[in-house]
Amino acid sequence: MSESSAVASTESDKVTACIDGSAFAVPVCDAAVWVSLKLKAPLSILHVIDRHETVGEATMGDLSGSIGLGAREHLLEELASLDEQRGRIAQEQGRLMLEAACERAAQGGVESPRPRQRNGGLVETLTELEDEIRLLVLGKRGESGDQASEHLGTNLERVIRSLHRPVLVVPGVFTAPTKVLIAFDGSATIRRAVQVLAASPLLEGAELHLVMIGADSVENQAPLNAARDELQAAGFDVKTSLKAGQVETCLREYSTEHAIDMQVMGAYGHSRIRQLLVGSTTTDMIRHATVPLLILR
Repeated sequence: MSESSAVASTESDKVTACIDGSAFAVPVCDAAVWVSLKLKAPLSILHVIDRHETVGEATMGDLSGSIGLGAREHLLEELASLDEQRGRIAQEQGRLMLEAACERAAQGGVESPRPRQRNGGLVETLTELEDEIRLLVLGKRGESGDQASEHLGTNLERVIRSLHRPVLVVPGVFTAPTKVLIAFDGSATIRRAVQVLAASPLLEGAELHLVMIGADSVENQAPLNAARDELQAAGFDVKTSLKAGQVETCLREYSTEHAIDMQVMGAYGHSRIRQLLVGSTTTDMIRHATVPLLILR
């Protein structure tokens, strides 16, 4: 499925929100409600019970390797019972979170939000579900983002690399955006993104700021103006800016100066802007983000 179909196509594709026990569950839910209503798409709310959150066989082996056979068998039985209990508690906790999230989504105007609970790794689960995901909403950090590798925050780069779907990364608070910065670099990826956004109702009503970081040259002005014209033809209020300087600094300063409340960027490639989304810089950008970040492939 192409990016354009993922953002602007059939109702069978779901907006999917990933929630966990962190404080990001509420803004993720609110952002997903906004996306669902804007796209008139069904909403699925997903909670993944990580396999590493239970005791597991590796832990049992580590704890029992230096004790006698009888004691070891007894300990293994107790650990297996504890593992089962923890699994049931995790499932029940997830069920209650999903129930609360669906109730919040319904109160926000979404018809019949679908709760979904899965066991396994987050990235692997999302990869399995990719065909039915239209747009994915994630918190910028997860429940144990600094301690474990299998939670939302530390998995963001892997999710973005693995899925060919738009990903909306949400910080601690979400409000419907009125001013949106599109980090434009003239690449094929961002030109396709402009086409998708022009045809999509997602940003309808928002003021769009096309910002390009580079020299003030004909080579840069031409694609920037073409993108502006395409968005204006679709009915958007568009402002353009071509600035020289360091990409991340310029984008941050522009966002502050113009009260930007959402950013849109293309993921991957060789341009200076899209290189920001490769490697450790991805995590740094997301952790320091104060507005939602829509990443398009």
